[in-house]
Amino acid sequence: MYLSTTRASDIAGDTPAPKGPLRAVPGTVFALGLVSLVTDVSAEMVTAVLPLYLMAGLGMSPLAFGALDGLHQGATAVLRLAGGRIADRTRRRKLVAGTGYALSAVCKAALLVAATPWSVAAVLAADRTGKGLRTAPRDALISLSVPPGEQGRAFGVHRALDTAGALLGPLAAFGILWVAVDGYEAVFTVSCCVAVLGVVLLALFVREAPAAAPPATPTRPPLPPVRTLLRLPGLRRLCLTAAVLGLFTVGDAFLYLLLQRRLDLSAAYFPLLPVGTAAVFLLAALPVGRLADRLGRSRVFLGGHLLLFGACLLLLAPVTVPGGPLLVAGVLAPLGLFYAATDGVLMAAAGPLLPAELRTTGLAVLQTAQALARFAGSLMFGAAWTLWGPGRALGLAAAGLLLCVTVVAVSGGARADRGS
Repeated sequence: MYLSTTRASDIAGDTPAPKGPLRAVPGTVFALGLVSLVTDVSAEMVTAVLPLYLMAGLGMSPLAFGALDGLHQGATAVLRLAGGRIADRTRRRKLVAGTGYALSAVCKAALLVAATPWSVAAVLAADRTGKGLRTAPRDALISLSVPPGEQGRAFGVHRALDTAGALLGPLAAFGILWVAVDGYEAVFTVSCCVAVLGVVLLALFVREAPAAAPPATPTRPPLPPVRTLLRLPGLRRLCLTAAVLGLFTVGDAFLYLLLQRRLDLSAAYFPLLPVGTAAVFLLAALPVGRLADRLGRSRVFLGGHLLLFGACLLLLAPVTVPGGPLLVAGVLAPLGLFYAATDGVLMAAAGPLLPAELRTTGLAVLQTAQALARFAGSLMFGAAWTLWGPGRALGLAAAGLLLCVTVVAVSGGARADRGS
């Protein structure tokens, strides 16, 4: 195994990883990718069964599920900022990230005793708190490990490893539900054990980023606050773009539910739907990241939202066109490409705009803007589903998404930023 034969300094990013698809990627990126892989196996085992568990098993309404899905996306906004500021001030990005990973592992165990929809919601809010704490410090560790021109590649490698976990998690959940009668508790138990393994890997193999050079003079002014970061034109533009598009981004859980209803899939096969998305994401993350480095990260980011719009259109097509496997592929493949073109690419676009000493805070600001918008979007989609039905709700969301992509592109939000 690569990590077991590599010096600690190599893992910290002093030397590149082996030649091949992972060439020029520091060991820090590779180690964090392995941590994310294991953690995503744990997280996606739960995520794959939650929609049916809550709506079919515990009787949650579409509106309530929309609120919960939004909570999943946006309830950690303040903690993202807090975690970012703490990590930047203390220069202990690994410790802050590790705290977030550990909290999420504890929450997996708590799911075993949560028996009502809103007790599950409380546990998930705590789990998202852990994700909010760890995401910005983790991405800052990645961004600080590579030069500006390699940001897309580095985040592509990390997201590919991360998505391998997202691919394995639903498969594990499917296997457990296949052999266990009412196997939700078994899914939660295995998920907890895997999450603990991720924390152990982080503690053993990830090294803190090198400390920034000392200031030239002892009278350096204090670090600027969040509002000063937002005065950076590039970051402000990215935050606005991510928020506007996030408002009309339909959550994948809703898309899976719509696909399941249309095809009348049994509950046992439902966890396999995220597998198709994760497989496409896994294969596309690195090539799309490299494409973003060359073509422009903002352009690729907007293109990913057009792919999501295409997946929505297929679900809005007449019942007989298309059908069966063609519809599944037509929805899951664009959804996977959407994540490949947006998740790591957005962080790669923001990283070079931010000074090293404020990298974590700046990424947290961007993630918070997107999370709050997706929280509001999930609430609106759930309310529209409840009031007018799933078809009209999806149509309104798709129309809003296309309009926002057009406005952002025309206004210059998709300008080229190669090697920025």
